[in-house]
Amino acid sequence: MNESFLLTILILSPLLGIVLLSVMPGNHRFINYMGVLGTVLPLVLTLIVFSLFDRTVSGVQFVEYRQWFELMTSISPNEPYTVAYDLGVTGLSVLFLMLASLITFLASLTALRLKESAKGFYILFLLLELGLLGVFVSENLFLFFLFFEITLVSMFLLVGKWGGFNREKAAFSFMIYNGIGSILLLIVIIVLFVEMKTTNITELTMLLKETDSLEFLSGDTRTWLFVLLLIAFGIKLPIVPFHTWMVRVHVEAPIAVVMIHAGVLLKIGAYGLLRFGVGFFPQQLKDMAVVLAILGVINLLYGAFIALVQTELRSVLAYSSISHMGIVLLGVASFNTAGLQGAVFQTISHGLIAALLFLLVGVIVDRFHTTKLEELGGVASQAPLFAGFLLAAGLASLGLPGMSGFISEFLAFLGLFESMPVIGSVGILGLILTAVYMLRAVLAVTFGERRPLFDGIRDLTAVEIVPSAILLSIIIWIGVYPAVLSNTLQLARTIGIGG
Repeated sequence: MNESFLLTILILSPLLGIVLLSVMPGNHRFINYMGVLGTVLPLVLTLIVFSLFDRTVSGVQFVEYRQWFELMTSISPNEPYTVAYDLGVTGLSVLFLMLASLITFLASLTALRLKESAKGFYILFLLLELGLLGVFVSENLFLFFLFFEITLVSMFLLVGKWGGFNREKAAFSFMIYNGIGSILLLIVIIVLFVEMKTTNITELTMLLKETDSLEFLSGDTRTWLFVLLLIAFGIKLPIVPFHTWMVRVHVEAPIAVVMIHAGVLLKIGAYGLLRFGVGFFPQQLKDMAVVLAILGVINLLYGAFIALVQTELRSVLAYSSISHMGIVLLGVASFNTAGLQGAVFQTISHGLIAALLFLLVGVIVDRFHTTKLEELGGVASQAPLFAGFLLAAGLASLGLPGMSGFISEFLAFLGLFESMPVIGSVGILGLILTAVYMLRAVLAVTFGERRPLFDGIRDLTAVEIVPSAILLSIIIWIGVYPAVLSNTLQLARTIGIGG
């Protein structure tokens, strides 16, 4: 296979599944199988990219560059603005690419039980994957924005059609908040394009790196652009108080969609802050580091306290996601190698753990038809395998040593204590609360009073065991051997912070 076209083939690979689904008859069983198969080719191609990625060199790899179109403007009549078709992967983006392909494949297995309008669901599901793949391989801001919008549209339709009772409210809340973020992101892209005459991410990173030089953009302009980026990606992350839409989506969206939403889509916010916030505006980030750290502590503590009083499992996990994304902010705010590495580790780790937790929530919904903690209990005696996986996922989420959550939190707080020890000390309270609310939720489901109504409920099936075992194995693998991420990441050279 010609490597020069590998990323293009990867992005377009979900289209094969979309085309085959479009011409298939209406038998939902075969449609579901074809929907799963549609996610296999992107996963295989991603594994090829991941295995061929050279970890001994820095910079962008698998580069594809072709001139896309030119714009003539009155600002620069003799020098047209060129927009190129730019693809490539770095040590940072290849990890997110692997995360997206893996979780999408595993989520498609969870959707096998879907019966209503399965063809439309899987077509939009694969379109969502296409957008995710494009986001993480784009080396051009306009391409990034285009694929970003594809994820918004497909996600809106998936939630609005196949979600729960309040699905329409959740879908419109998602679209309004993320639409505002898109507008702010587009403003930043346009300003950079007009001023720098390029939208290539690597070129922009190099041009903006010398913060002492005001040849390109004044210091105040850069500050405002960084603030706009922070809000745009902060909505996606989400940063409190831009979080209400995310809770609705976690509660109302179909389980397979929530797996992708919690495991990958929220991580676009972290990816954007790391790739563009840190890469484009390092000086502005340093200047606002304390503010960012305070926002991180607010996220961490607010999410933990609210999760502690929830009576519904999906809501517990939604606020847990908010809390854990606060750790990402703390790692970014530290702006040192340990902290930034911890932010990346936390993003990848939480994506895997959240996907596993919601996969198991899907089992609860399928078997017990409720996720209210007061209506569950004693599940361990009826489904011990399920209870074991749920306990393991909960322990990973609270940061048990030997699992990915521990090394992620350790690195993030190591970086934070190096630069802001007082804020780090306050943030530790959030880690304590995480153990409390997570164990409370897990024990409420697995132990407690046995419900005779649930007697005879079957344990995990093979289709549920395989994705659960895959996710848990990777979580433990990262926890025991974190070099699997750090060797690929090469953070200092990838993001351009030196070192």
